[in-house]
Amino acid sequence: MTDTMRRRDFLRSSAALAGAAAAGGFSCVEIAGATPFATPTVDRLSVRILVDLTHNIFLRPTELKGVKLQPASRATDYSRTIHTQWGLSLFLDSQRGGETRALMLDYGYTPEALLNNIDIVGVEPGKVDALIVSHGHFDHYGGLIGFLDKYRASLPADVRLYAGGEDNFCHRLQGTGTPGELTEGGTLDRRALAARKVTTVLCESPTVIGGHAFTTGQIKRRSDERILPNTFEQLGMRDGLGCDASHYTPAELDRKVIADEHFHEHATCFNVEGRGLVVISSCSHRGIVNAVRQAQEVSGVAKVHGVIGGFHLGPAAPDYTRQIVTELVALDPDVVVPMHCSGQNFVEAMEQIAPDKLLVASAGARLTFGA
Repeated sequence: MTDTMRRRDFLRSSAALAGAAAAGGFSCVEIAGATPFATPTVDRLSVRILVDLTHNIFLRPTELKGVKLQPASRATDYSRTIHTQWGLSLFLDSQRGGETRALMLDYGYTPEALLNNIDIVGVEPGKVDALIVSHGHFDHYGGLIGFLDKYRASLPADVRLYAGGEDNFCHRLQGTGTPGELTEGGTLDRRALAARKVTTVLCESPTVIGGHAFTTGQIKRRSDERILPNTFEQLGMRDGLGCDASHYTPAELDRKVIADEHFHEHATCFNVEGRGLVVISSCSHRGIVNAVRQAQEVSGVAKVHGVIGGFHLGPAAPDYTRQIVTELVALDPDVVVPMHCSGQNFVEAMEQIAPDKLLVASAGARLTFGA
């Protein structure tokens, strides 16, 4: 089923969303406009890896093609250490002239790991200007409410959570390995966000955040990258929990539970002065090559400086992994930094095809792009 057949243009349904909100279905939602924007440029970008799958205490400072990697400092209390888990969370700190911005992108699987690592790493949540969630999988939003419970008072009064689309809030189900049998996969609860006075901005169109970053909007599937088996989504809303029915076609609602095509997933990007794009794709269910091409298209910037995040090739076959790595390398990024769900097979394929572009980091480390 093609994207165009899959659903209506969500932005056209904003009136229906407003009506649902007025009726008590949900609140604190904004819709990002679809107007063109001037691609922002920053002088420097720092990416601190708060939560990831690994923590390498033997990681050493290094520099590759202008990108600096600084490993995590040891905790001052020997009895504490960086927590790792199946999840991802990044603290993004950018600078343009004397102006700085700080963004939180994703929140790991549990608040315990996220809060522990924030404390050890030493980032300051009080500096955060905006929040971003890449997509509606629990390993990317699981720590969000716990983070807000501890730090909401330190964040801006009008803080916003930038989400790729309404699908973030669908109830998700996972396969068990038994055909036809599904189990719980979690639901991002907009009621909990509204209770904590966090406004959600749905960004199905490219959106500038804080004047420094931009999101890709919906990522077009223009290559033969596959959506590898993962989750299903349940359409509709009950008692304010779930995704709004006005977003879906009658045929979709008739089926109730459908394969998750990840229309709502978006990538977060920066254009670094004199270097090019840094594309941060947290999970790349829509395809990492597709995500990079989308960033190039919406920004008008062809040069790719860095591609970082989860590339969701861990479960992929070796031949397919090498194919995608070859296509990614053909886009000529200066550095590629695999995290989270990328897989050891991705790392090994990069070592074979383009070792001069591979930079391996781990939880607690800091990546610096630009001056």
